[in-house]
Amino acid sequence: MKVKRIVAIITATIMMAGILTGCGRNNDSVTTGNKDSNSTNQTQKTEPATTAPVTEAGEVKDLSGTKISFLNSKGEIQTALEEMAAAFEEETGVVVEIIACGTGESPYTKITSMYNSGTAPTMAMLDTTDIVALAKEHALDLSEELWVSQCENQLTRIDDKVYSFPFCVEGRGLIYNKKAIEDTLGTSFDPGSVNSYDALEKLLEELRAGGMENPVVISKEDWSLGAHQLGFIYDTYDGTTKGSQELIGKLKDGSLKVEDYERYNQFIDTMNLLLKYNINGKDPLGALYEQDPIFLADGEAAIWANGCWAWPNIAEAGASSEDQYGFIPFVLGNDTTDFANNSIQASASKQVMIDSTKATENEVTAAKEFINWLVFNEQGQKMLVETAAVIPACTNNTYEALDPLGKDIQSRLAKEETYSSSYIAPSDHWSVLGAAMQKYIAGKSSKEELAASIDSYWTSQK
Repeated sequence: MKVKRIVAIITATIMMAGILTGCGRNNDSVTTGNKDSNSTNQTQKTEPATTAPVTEAGEVKDLSGTKISFLNSKGEIQTALEEMAAAFEEETGVVVEIIACGTGESPYTKITSMYNSGTAPTMAMLDTTDIVALAKEHALDLSEELWVSQCENQLTRIDDKVYSFPFCVEGRGLIYNKKAIEDTLGTSFDPGSVNSYDALEKLLEELRAGGMENPVVISKEDWSLGAHQLGFIYDTYDGTTKGSQELIGKLKDGSLKVEDYERYNQFIDTMNLLLKYNINGKDPLGALYEQDPIFLADGEAAIWANGCWAWPNIAEAGASSEDQYGFIPFVLGNDTTDFANNSIQASASKQVMIDSTKATENEVTAAKEFINWLVFNEQGQKMLVETAAVIPACTNNTYEALDPLGKDIQSRLAKEETYSSSYIAPSDHWSVLGAAMQKYIAGKSSKEELAASIDSYWTSQK
């Protein structure tokens, strides 16, 4: 089967380029998101163009029969990606093998192991920090691809080059179940009212008084505690990746101790409050991730510290896409004008790179076409949003999220109620400091000991 021509779309207006400087662990210049705003925006007009691969003679290239592989680090969309690969194969004849990263396995460890064993995938979906680490050695320069103009606000640039495709936007905070809250309180709930530590404390007190003994779910996973919860201290420095890297730079050179950093102390206050009402409180490290969404969906709890990627878990627990779920900020302190208390962290946290060292020319071309299919093909756009249930990072995809968490993030993006910082840390950050966080939530270490672990971790980085 000859590859079919994929009709593409290019943007009529390029969103303002973000030039955020920072430093990865290899001291490359790393920029992400929007330069002058904490927010992102997803409302752009589009016009058609073409991305079909052509030969030097100008003929459409036949890629049918080409086999490529794709390492997936979002386990919850493994089946969806396989369905999308099947649809792409039906249209182009290109076979895409979707390789799952093991549950709890570090994507960085997985990809480096595959390179070391000579089985590197053609494409790999990784966290931004992993892309920064691997880009110059293993990733193809994608700076000239047509989709770059569609995703300008969500790009990660390394020394001003684009080495990865922003697969989706993800947001995190405190997920609420509105019905559970309103049934318990007997009144309507305005999530915008929770914009400070005191407001969150008041809500939790009222829920307990109303009969919901422990309204909060705190999961024990190291990736949740180390990467997502603790990560708020970096991402809320000023809401930009540049700011988070400035903060991390101070922690690395020892000019700032985390215990002297206001956001850390605010974070501990909020975490202590959440732990006070944690439904897993009797045995925090005995919590089961499979059970956590059931607490929320059944209304035994009303708040879960997590991100929009958790929707498949909540749905499996019995929630309907018609139910009212959304995010309140992981509040820090009592300043109700603080952006951290009035907006949600949302950024292109998952990036796709194409291998530059092992893949053949045909495999590289096929990999580029798969990305083009996701960005420009109507079926690809639709499946990205409705099958994989992710929020697209490219502005030309106007499909609306089907689930309430995705809708909430999309709505906040449109209203500029997000901040786009995506801090960059070594790949062992979540496991090392996740373990330190596990000790803390289990009551086996103090605030001071947790701070010492964070200080030690960063000053040991080179």
